[in-house]
Amino acid sequence: MIKVMFCVRRLPEMTREEFQRYWLENHAPLVRERASALGIQRYVQAHTLDSPINEALRASRGGGEPYDGVAELWWDSLAQMIAATSTEEGRKAGQELLEDEKRFIDLASSTLWVAEEHEVVAG
Repeated sequence: MIKVMFCVRRLPEMTREEFQRYWLENHAPLVRERASALGIQRYVQAHTLDSPINEALRASRGGGEPYDGVAELWWDSLAQMIAATSTEEGRKAGQELLEDEKRFIDLASSTLWVAEEHEVVAG
């Protein structure tokens, strides 16, 4: 399995609560509806908590400004991801998701990449 990791920051005019609500209640259903066209096997959102623990963790490592969340999208393989997103249906679905992302994600200050997991501690 491979996955896309997408560390997201909200648009400056949105509160974190507004951003996370839109992401979960509006964007997540769009991803679910388009998952088949895009070949997505799994989609998870991790929402950053408003907690003093986050500031302590950042300070302990000299970290930068936090992201508002992380999206993880899984595919069986890189070849399968490329194949699914290269079809007309996949390109259309991807474009629709991007158009929605522009409504709530600050794309210029967010980042994404393809990754392969290496499990170190099993649950």
